[in-house]
Amino acid sequence: MSPTELTVASYKADLKPIWCPGCGDYGALNPFYQALVECGIEPKNTVIVSGIGCSGRFPYFCKTYGFHGVHGRALPTAAGMKMASPNLNIFAVGGDGDGLGIGGGHIPHVSRKNIDLTYILLDNSIYGLTKGQSSPTSPLPMSSKTAPYGYVEEPLNPMAMYLAYNASFVARGFSGKPKQLKDLFTKAIRHKGFSMVHIFSPCVTFNKEVTFKTFNDLVKEIPPEHDTTNRLEAMRFALDDKALWTGIFYEVDRPSMQDRLVDLEQRAGHYRDLNELFDHFR
Repeated sequence: MSPTELTVASYKADLKPIWCPGCGDYGALNPFYQALVECGIEPKNTVIVSGIGCSGRFPYFCKTYGFHGVHGRALPTAAGMKMASPNLNIFAVGGDGDGLGIGGGHIPHVSRKNIDLTYILLDNSIYGLTKGQSSPTSPLPMSSKTAPYGYVEEPLNPMAMYLAYNASFVARGFSGKPKQLKDLFTKAIRHKGFSMVHIFSPCVTFNKEVTFKTFNDLVKEIPPEHDTTNRLEAMRFALDDKALWTGIFYEVDRPSMQDRLVDLEQRAGHYRDLNELFDHFR
């Protein structure tokens, strides 16, 4: 199938989404399909890797290759796939528990290596699949099954983290604004390097305190005149406690890991086998 023949139906799997009715993840899935169409991404050359949680089901609903991994390991698995098969389009999908809890330590290293893949993090500020425990982004003093008298741990600021790690593309969206999400996904896919897309995706079943109305009241789009190459200015948006800014915070063009390895190979020379390499250093 040529890119001109692709439609949203080209990416919809036979298995229909089974998230709870009203889940914010639906608002991210359809814009994702649309972005794949716009970018001409062929399903046969695409892999979606996920971890656990509600977001872990994402690959099942896409007619691409998929890998449903273990808790917190979506990103390193996706990175390994990209390094082994650089011509594939690689996506990692995770939630705030999977991606910012046990899996949070992988983000800085994929960022600094600038591996050419897109990480979609669906943040609902709760562990939804395991029935409503507090997560790394649960706000104070939210009650949950693990904090019945109120959460006492300071929540993470993911956007500030991504910027501090110097990811080469950092964006945030809201599943209640699908048109903006489609635009963010499209730009993230076209970015050459590690693109981080954080999405507010409310859980309507287990998180009654962080709702669509919460975000509708607080979400604002970053002004179009924002210089996306200015990381300090991007950090100001990330640290603003009066509004939740959406859009592209930061984007910079720098060599990806794949580009640097090609350059390294050219400088190191080509060897047909290990014996030839060993002979070179004898």
